[in-house]
Amino acid sequence: MPQPVRKAVLPVAGMATRFLPASKAVPKVMLPVVDKPLIQYAVEEARAAGIEEFIFVTGRGEAAIADHFGPDEALDAFLAARGDDTARALAARAVLAPGAAAFTRQEEPLGLGHAVLCARHLVGDEPFAVLLADELLLGEPPCLAELVEVHGRTGGSVVALAEVPQAETNRYGIAEIAAEEGRTVTLSGMVEKPEPGRAPSRLALIGRYVLQPAVFARLAAQPAGAGGEIQLTDAMAAMASEAPFYGVRFTGRRFDCGSPAGYLQATVACALERAELRQDLLAFLRGIAPSP
Repeated sequence: MPQPVRKAVLPVAGMATRFLPASKAVPKVMLPVVDKPLIQYAVEEARAAGIEEFIFVTGRGEAAIADHFGPDEALDAFLAARGDDTARALAARAVLAPGAAAFTRQEEPLGLGHAVLCARHLVGDEPFAVLLADELLLGEPPCLAELVEVHGRTGGSVVALAEVPQAETNRYGIAEIAAEEGRTVTLSGMVEKPEPGRAPSRLALIGRYVLQPAVFARLAAQPAGAGGEIQLTDAMAAMASEAPFYGVRFTGRRFDCGSPAGYLQATVACALERAELRQDLLAFLRGIAPSP
């Protein structure tokens, strides 16, 4: 029986230059989508998949993330004195259990593969999840829970996939397909950011992974790839040629919050799901919509 997936790695060290000047002092993953930071959406998704330990790979802004997921006795006392139980409950939802959060530094921006490698000593010799918080994935069941379920059945590594336009394959890792059964795909390999004419498919990796610990040895020995960085996709491609490797087609809603446009779309979409915000926001959007 496969080992359970208990740990998640969350790389949060990016410079986020597309969000300057906001990201100059505030980590991009701490930017709010409505009233909850991006990183909390990822942590809640991981919790729903059974994750117990969270490893944040930081470059800067560690204190803001640690404070967000830690208890705040002064805030709790203030809200209790006001009798605001609703706000107390909302604040408490973000708090991770004692010992559940760990932080490690990525001292140089050498790519996603390098960021994952920085967590090696905290993960140990067990399967683990990786979540990229700037990919906001909304669906039931949550995306990572689907990956964990496939891992539990197969024992293999698993990635989340979504179809992208042919012209955009050079923005993603792209899967090479060996076989398909429903929404589960068997992979023979993957290619990092191929040009549209060279892409083996239009199925892109979208920031959710369940990986076997063998990936660390691959990453440690791997030379720099596309962009002069250590690419996680390259290590996974090598693993896919030697051991079972699967993908799951994600059927929920995906927002690329690494771009300002995607971030704004996610904010609007999440706000429209809130009963107390929906009507006012719809009235505003209709008011600013251009005439046909």
